[in-house]
Amino acid sequence: MKKITFLFLFLSTFLAGYSQHIYKATSGEISFFSKTPMEDIDAVNKNLKALINTKNGDMAFIVTNIGFHFKKPLMEEHFNENYMESDKYKTSVFKGRIIGDVDFTKDGKYTVKAKGILNMHGVDKEREIDGELTIKDGKINIITEFKVNLKDHKIKIPKLVVKKIAETVKVTVNIDFELNTK
Repeated sequence: MKKITFLFLFLSTFLAGYSQHIYKATSGEISFFSKTPMEDIDAVNKNLKALINTKNGDMAFIVTNIGFHFKKPLMEEHFNENYMESDKYKTSVFKGRIIGDVDFTKDGKYTVKAKGILNMHGVDKEREIDGELTIKDGKINIITEFKVNLKDHKIKIPKLVVKKIAETVKVTVNIDFELNTK
């Protein structure tokens, strides 16, 4: 929890000079889906924090790993204890920059890329993630879907359950932002 608080305070302080350009998440979710012949696994996390600096395109989001909720409690337990090791790796973080021509002062839909570092399970991985950014009535929405190879983040799948868990999972992000007035 200290890491989450520290990172968010750091980002807030770092971006404070640009407050008229800082948008913070007001709602959203990050979910993942894993399909195998034996079983589909999906989870949703609505406990996230995110910021966008519209002046330079910097963005970051942080999500608690223990905040992912599954349809089956046993899946949630295995996810936290055996795969994500949520007691040791409490958060997943993306820090990067929005790449693409976006006029944040005008309503519209923009195809963008986010280029940065995704940290999961304590492992940093450079990523370029395609997404759609929508501006409407002074609010911003970001939607993206991308795949994560578990081995890239040293997430191990025990041989006993290798047919139940895919080596690659689809991650979906949908976050709404409003101008940070604080």
